[in-house]
Amino acid sequence: MILFRVSFYKNMQVNLRSFRQKVKRNGKVLKSFLTKLDKKSPKGLDKLTQTLSPEVWTEVDCLSCANCCKTMSPTFSPADIKRIAAHVEMSPKEFKEKWLEYDKKDNDWLNKQQPCQFLNLKNNMCSIYEVRPSDCAGFPHLTKKKFTEYIHVHKQNVELCPATYKMVEKMKSLEKDIFQK
Repeated sequence: MILFRVSFYKNMQVNLRSFRQKVKRNGKVLKSFLTKLDKKSPKGLDKLTQTLSPEVWTEVDCLSCANCCKTMSPTFSPADIKRIAAHVEMSPKEFKEKWLEYDKKDNDWLNKQQPCQFLNLKNNMCSIYEVRPSDCAGFPHLTKKKFTEYIHVHKQNVELCPATYKMVEKMKSLEKDIFQK
């Protein structure tokens, strides 16, 4: 399988140990800030995330981290399963039997194991990058329209994703400006 690396910005390396320490110190404050955003829904929030996102990506190198691939599972849609199964030359049924489990509670197909079976742990590259699940392609969902509709996701991701942490940290530093609008 071919491994791909896409880098749009000059990114900085992520130190996961340092990141976890920052989360321990500031995670509750950032989650509380997200709750405040959810309750008040200030105007201009979606535009602000669009502005801050490029800054975040100049400061975070996903390939030096891959914490999402190591600790979380994407949901696999039927289209994802069909596409990825074809790519790895399996039937969708064989693919699900080998790699996925069905979560009856949420009605989702998830990885059986963590880290993700498609993650190369030596270089943090995805072996199915070009056909990866849409959940992976959109992660960490920083610039989704209606930021407040993803607050519950950001609250989880602030502890797992340095890019989400950085985005919320930047937003928190602008708290007075955000709530004056």
